[in-house]
Amino acid sequence: MTNQAADPREILEHSAMTWLQKVIVAITVAFSAVDGFDVLAIAVSGAGIMSEFGLDRAGLGVVLSMELLGMAVGSVLLGGIADKIGRRHMLLGCLAVMALGMAMVAQVTSVSALCAWRVFTGFGIGGLLSTNNAVVAEFTNQRYRSLSISLMVIGYPMGGILCGAIGHAILDAGAVNWRAMFWAGALMSGIMIPITYLLLPESVHWLSRIQPRNALSRINTVLSKLGHQGVEQLPVPVQHESKTSILDIFSTGAKGLLVATLLMTLAYLFQMITFYYVLKWTPTIVVQMGIGAASAAGVLFWVNVGGVLGGALFGVLSSKIGLKRLTVGVLVLTCGAVTLFGQSQPDLTQLSLLAAGAGFFANAGVSGIYTLVAYVFPTHVRATGTGFVIGVGRAGAVIAPWLSGLLMQQGLDKGDPLLDVLAYVALLMGLCSLVAALALYFLRGEPEIEQQMQPAKG
Repeated sequence: MTNQAADPREILEHSAMTWLQKVIVAITVAFSAVDGFDVLAIAVSGAGIMSEFGLDRAGLGVVLSMELLGMAVGSVLLGGIADKIGRRHMLLGCLAVMALGMAMVAQVTSVSALCAWRVFTGFGIGGLLSTNNAVVAEFTNQRYRSLSISLMVIGYPMGGILCGAIGHAILDAGAVNWRAMFWAGALMSGIMIPITYLLLPESVHWLSRIQPRNALSRINTVLSKLGHQGVEQLPVPVQHESKTSILDIFSTGAKGLLVATLLMTLAYLFQMITFYYVLKWTPTIVVQMGIGAASAAGVLFWVNVGGVLGGALFGVLSSKIGLKRLTVGVLVLTCGAVTLFGQSQPDLTQLSLLAAGAGFFANAGVSGIYTLVAYVFPTHVRATGTGFVIGVGRAGAVIAPWLSGLLMQQGLDKGDPLLDVLAYVALLMGLCSLVAALALYFLRGEPEIEQQMQPAKG
């Protein structure tokens, strides 16, 4: 049975979510979890890597940043390719790259090989992340899109929690057997390949725009698999979407994307500085206060728990409150929560609660930015725009540990009390979320985009 007049994209936009669409959302959550696992796997393996290869802290810092370099390049380049070759092919290719990269890291015998394979792995993760946001946006309806994207984002802290649990279970003293963490990561990525191949079809939005050979048949096959009615004809292609280039996200004019691209990138960059300050420095801060390393790991656990809860609650509220308004508000609250975390006394309970609060608001802010990205960039440049925002914005992940460490050291070198230094640094890092909020405040879209960012009705 077919619908003669309907645009297939409108069918997905306004129909109820089917079980397979919900499964696909769960798959995108798993993709984000792999990212979270991999980022923290190298962190918990740091002691073992330093010992085996004779690295100092500066040398380890180089190793830790290699994946972020690959991720930045992969996000920018592969996001544009995903808009040309399709979401499904890109995801399968990136998963294969990640599985191979993690497996090879587990077998390296030199620092140069370790760095090279970390760049390779990050390249795959970057492509996966830029495509993942497009997938969750294009397989969900308007009512539950914000919630679905928020669920996708909380996969990252869930991956961090899983990494901590696996690390606690399999790592020995000093993380001498650190390679086991990367075998686990390779297994996770490898398992996702057949799951993706069997359950995730090509995007109807992409097929409707590109209209490759047998496009109508392929669209109806996907709609049928998703549990929706087919269509009798292809939608009329939009002329400006027929050819795509990465430069489209820098277009100017009445419907240009340049201003939106710059504002979204600025917001993501500064929120990443705040987010990664909390994520990367929390264990060290706790230890500097005279609390044991095991307890410090427990505080980081609560950061990730807070992140999961914050992302989930954001998704629920986004269907009731205007998306941009809610995101701006959450970013302002992130500034306050991170500043308050910096005021904590060396008490484990207080630290855990304040760290959870900082993680709660920081990850909710990330959820909001990801959701806005899905609305701001239209289908023909959705993966391209997402990739650029993530690729450039993830520079904040590199800046945050370095900048906060530099500020702490300067304060301590001047003889300032430790707690005063921590409070000062937390305030500065928290203010970055305020900059992100200001960038989004000036974000404007076409009338239909503004309408989509309002609360869902019904």
